[in-house]
Amino acid sequence: MNRFDRITAILIQLQSRKIVRAQDLADRFEISLRTVYRDISSLAEAGVPIVSEAGVGYSIMDGYRLPPVMFTREEARTFITAEKLMEKFTDLTVKSHYQSAMYKIRAVLKSSEKSMVENLENHIEVRQHYSPFATTSDNSLDLLLKSISEKKAVNILYTALGYDQASMRLIEPVGVYHENNYWYTVAYCHLRKNYRNFRLDRIVKIELTDTSFNLQHAPLKDFLQKQVSHDQNLHLIIIRLQKRIRPYINEQKYYYGYVSEVIEDDIVEMTFLSSYLEGFARWFMMLAPDASIVQPQILKDRLKKLIAEISEKL
Repeated sequence: MNRFDRITAILIQLQSRKIVRAQDLADRFEISLRTVYRDISSLAEAGVPIVSEAGVGYSIMDGYRLPPVMFTREEARTFITAEKLMEKFTDLTVKSHYQSAMYKIRAVLKSSEKSMVENLENHIEVRQHYSPFATTSDNSLDLLLKSISEKKAVNILYTALGYDQASMRLIEPVGVYHENNYWYTVAYCHLRKNYRNFRLDRIVKIELTDTSFNLQHAPLKDFLQKQVSHDQNLHLIIIRLQKRIRPYINEQKYYYGYVSEVIEDDIVEMTFLSSYLEGFARWFMMLAPDASIVQPQILKDRLKKLIAEISEKL
């Protein structure tokens, strides 16, 4: 990247955040702090009203805006790819907001880029066998994001795993993340008086309240890094199954804590980490004719008990 493009990119980043640290700019553009200082000085000499606070970072005086910028062809292609993903992996409200933003982005593209984008749209598809929002409200993701940004609690009607009846929860969302085909939110639950994971497709109803957060929450990444180490109920599960049935459980296995697998001839040995042995045992019964449990013994015992209970009813 030449110096002109870098300085322009620095200006755009300054406009996109309230405070930008010099080290963040150095890391992004792979330049020295001395070069950052020179580039910032050049922007100031060009008339950009940059406010510098020692030990904090740089900001731009309120009211200043860079005139409309042109996107590169590479950036335009990226927008189209992102739009296809947003269509499939977000709720209807977030999808609508993104489409509105895309109209504004398209408006500043050059004619050649507009033609390229229109053509490329017909050559990208994101295929899914099911929707991650099939049973949830159409605006759950949007309201959770709004809750996080405004620090307002939300009421959710939630059906927990293993329960048939939904319960009302007042939660303070920390963040949202997508994993193994599902969206989740980590939130402080006032009912349980602790932090919990909530799967968005299990949210039956959601409502933003006027109640401000009672707690100061750590960043989402801190919760995700500690999530496994803090869960004392995780069980290491190893099963062996016929290779021919492996394709039929490719999506289901992630739901039950899939970690890894080893293929030996016609046998696949799969490793899981799961805190819900009851659910795993019931799922394993579908595989049982073509599979076996290596460990743990507690899972074998539970499966034997389930089979005995079924036999008594036959």
